[in-house]
Amino acid sequence: MEKHITLPLTEELAKSLHAGDTVYLTGTIYTSRDAGHKRMCEALARGEELPFDPKDATIYYVGPTPAKPGQVIGSAGPTTSGRMDAYAPTMMSVGARGMIGKGARLPEVVDAMKKFSGVYFGAIGGAGALLAKCIKECELIAFEDLGAEALRKLYVEEMPLVVIIDSEGNNLYESGRKAYLQARDAK
Repeated sequence: MEKHITLPLTEELAKSLHAGDTVYLTGTIYTSRDAGHKRMCEALARGEELPFDPKDATIYYVGPTPAKPGQVIGSAGPTTSGRMDAYAPTMMSVGARGMIGKGARLPEVVDAMKKFSGVYFGAIGGAGALLAKCIKECELIAFEDLGAEALRKLYVEEMPLVVIIDSEGNNLYESGRKAYLQARDAK
């Protein structure tokens, strides 16, 4: 099913999404990769606040290239999500609900998604220049020393994504593979 949604990703909105849904996302998202996630989780362990309010937030696993003159951001393709698997349950426990990336997730992440009503969106790898066109605003908000891995606040319009894992733990990578094999074997 095709859905146009506006962030924040509330629990109610997250629960309305299902593995396989095509989603066009509009609103504020944050960028971070493993180095930024590590810093945020260390800060949380020390009892410190994050540089943004994680409640109902969506985090895009991306390390964008520098913007060319006249551009908001450079190429912004997804990073392999498994690099954030050690940190995702902690981020969800403090309110982050959406994740955008590519690739499979560990069972611990899926369990946290079910517990905290999280959603994992897949972005198309190799389409960073196309995805960058959906980014209308970009603001560096923390960890400037990390360069491409710095924490950024983005405003996106109609960012094309697919729900890979929904809040019930349904996984398109598994169900899609199963449907393909059944169709192939039926021939």
